[in-house]
Amino acid sequence: MATTQTELTSHDVPEGASIIAVENPATGEVIATIPAVRPDDVAGLVARARAAQPLWEDAGFDERCRILSRAQKWLLDHEQRVIDTLVSETGKTYEDALMVEVGYLASALGFWVKRAPGYLKDERIRSASPVLAGRKLVKRYRPIGVVGVIGPWNFPLVNAFGDCVPALAAGNAVILKPSELTPLTSQLMRECLLDCGLPQAVFQVAPGYGDTGAALVDSVDMVMFTGSTETGRKVAERAGRRLIPVSLELGGKDPMIVLSDADLERAANAAVYGGLQNAGQACTSVERVYVEAPVYDEFVGKVADKVRGLRQGPPAGAASVDVGAMTSPEQVAIVDEHVSSAVQDGARALTGGHRRAGAGNFYEPTVLVDADHSMTALREETFGPTLPIVKVADAREAIALANDSEYGLSGSVWTGDLAQGEKLARHVQAGAVCVNDVQLNYFALELPMGGWKASGLGVRHGAEGIRKYCRQQSILVTRFAPLKRDPHMMPYTRTRTTLMRRLIRTLYGRGKRD
Repeated sequence: MATTQTELTSHDVPEGASIIAVENPATGEVIATIPAVRPDDVAGLVARARAAQPLWEDAGFDERCRILSRAQKWLLDHEQRVIDTLVSETGKTYEDALMVEVGYLASALGFWVKRAPGYLKDERIRSASPVLAGRKLVKRYRPIGVVGVIGPWNFPLVNAFGDCVPALAAGNAVILKPSELTPLTSQLMRECLLDCGLPQAVFQVAPGYGDTGAALVDSVDMVMFTGSTETGRKVAERAGRRLIPVSLELGGKDPMIVLSDADLERAANAAVYGGLQNAGQACTSVERVYVEAPVYDEFVGKVADKVRGLRQGPPAGAASVDVGAMTSPEQVAIVDEHVSSAVQDGARALTGGHRRAGAGNFYEPTVLVDADHSMTALREETFGPTLPIVKVADAREAIALANDSEYGLSGSVWTGDLAQGEKLARHVQAGAVCVNDVQLNYFALELPMGGWKASGLGVRHGAEGIRKYCRQQSILVTRFAPLKRDPHMMPYTRTRTTLMRRLIRTLYGRGKRD
């Protein structure tokens, strides 16, 4: 497959930069080589972004949204090119690229165009204090400046470029450091924005390795990071030294709870999709399934039969395969270790259980049973095409096991009793929980999406998902001041202090007393 990358300008690529060789994970072939931005040159990118940002902010919402609307049309006009680029550098299926990546970004571009002005408009505040009567109180949002986005390899559009869109809509300049495994899609989106009229330095791409990302954290005004919890902690520590804000979307070990009264056919289909979509390489993948004992055997049988019918291999166009390659060879090794260790300790693989023979980074879709929480397959993030299914006595045990994790990104509850399902969802320790669905909340862009516990800090989506890219400013305006010196101003006199004491007691001394 021909590569469709965009060449960086001479300003972006210094002489002597190292080279990134991009491989197709499904074939092992090198499909492109691009220059890597050296850590020493990141400050120059940031300086150019900082110089360009004020004009971008001053352009206002109308101009910014006009460009992002053009980008939405560009994306759909170049849909096949975008899909080809995604598939070639990630190994994901055509459908994963189309329905998740392109579908999400097309929706997100329209969403932020429509909602950004309202989310960031000035807010008039009413004060409960009589002392402030007659004053005008305003809360406003200013772009934070230069935002650094460090994206993961699993979703180059959704979780890398997708985080740049609200930051740009808010009036920031953005520098995106994509994963060195999947830099081509980010390059393509830079071409998209330039074609749509975005000023050159407002959005820049800094392909590179970990040291390039570290240099970005050392230079920008705010960091948005998506990736592993281990790396997220390092990003937070580094950002903390500079006291700059950071938003982190980190690992997950997302539970699915299936009760006896659930629609088992739908639940089984959702488990297969939720666990194996994108070869299980999603922070919101179903990584643990807890099923009530009366329906356990039936549910396991349905899931195993469905998984056995899936096609896996190098993607070759629409509907050619169901499960693609894994993007990172290191991640394949982690999946293999989790499954092998679980089987050694007594679990059984009803399907799969091995690396797939031949070229490419493939791991067979694997259904595990007889696993428990002593195993890494149930405790650590696997991030691959596995589905451990555990029998539980009742909903109480399911909730206890679901919450027995350091992670808390998302989860789901499956039941025919919607009131019971929502009640149980409120007991799951996770930032997002679906009832009778999986992962679909991610497309509800009005809803904040963020992790609890070791799954992250901050959220994407909703009002908070764009306000995090802003500084809040409070403005108080005294429009009419009859006194030249208010009673609280110096110098103090006994008479005035006595009056102030009486005023405080009059205003606030009427509360209930024991």
